[in-house]
Amino acid sequence: MADYRSLRRSHSILDLCKTPRLAAEVTQQPVEALDVDAAIIFADLLLPLEPMGLGVEFVAGDGPRISPPVRVAADVGRLATDRVAELGYVAESIALARKNLGGRVPVIGFVGAPFTLASYMIEGGSSRHYARTKHLMWAEPEAWQDLMERLVEVLVPYAASQLAGGAAAIQVFDSWVGVLAPSDYERFVLPHSRELVRRIRAEGSPVIHFGTGNGTFLEVFNSAGGDVLGLDWRVDLGSAWARVGHGVAVQGNLDPIALLAPLPALKAKVHAILDSAAARPGHIFNLGHGIIPETPVENVRAVVHMVRDYAAEPRQ
Repeated sequence: MADYRSLRRSHSILDLCKTPRLAAEVTQQPVEALDVDAAIIFADLLLPLEPMGLGVEFVAGDGPRISPPVRVAADVGRLATDRVAELGYVAESIALARKNLGGRVPVIGFVGAPFTLASYMIEGGSSRHYARTKHLMWAEPEAWQDLMERLVEVLVPYAASQLAGGAAAIQVFDSWVGVLAPSDYERFVLPHSRELVRRIRAEGSPVIHFGTGNGTFLEVFNSAGGDVLGLDWRVDLGSAWARVGHGVAVQGNLDPIALLAPLPALKAKVHAILDSAAARPGHIFNLGHGIIPETPVENVRAVVHMVRDYAAEPRQ
């Protein structure tokens, strides 16, 4: 969006995240421009790594860089879990965004899932193969468990602070979970994701649990709990929903690249997802992953109207 790009010319991503006035402004921008039904706080998954003792920077053209990376048990042992209060600026941003929005829409908070954050910490950034992450997981399972437990100990109070700031729900993003074999997810990740979701829900918050590339083990992924299962675009929504059972709500799952398509093709894709949901209660229409910078704002706005118009049409 042009307004966001204007801010980015004079502020880094971390500056925007750590300045509540600016984070609240960026949070509000898509609500005003697109007329969507909820806002999600402008923050970054990697913010909790800083109070754990790691440096986080964003390198143009290269993405996030984490230093020093966590490679062995001694590195895990140095990670702090008692400095979560340093993330209080996110709760302040939520409170300010709610005030600016005047209660028109809820504000959603979020945290990264333990596996995704661990992979960034171990790889030192993003990766194609996650070889170092899997090596630590397989070669040093005790260190892996220690790392995952420390992440949960940080993420629970971080989520609680967002709720105290007025977040209506917490979304847990497991962006890289699809790199795992189903058996490795079940053994090395599921217990920790389940504990995180359980403890956030115990704070009184609904939890949206979202992963990507996990279509081959959706049932196991869903067993981590949560009130809403987020689906990426690689699965058919209706079939995926049937697999996990209609007792759980689902969110998704338009391919974000479809937003670049001509409007007739885009409408066909939107309607295919809504047809697949079959008007069951508990479907939140959303993208199946993040939006890309080249996306025409007018196409996103058009999708909002397509969904609302579809919902308003009488059906047998």
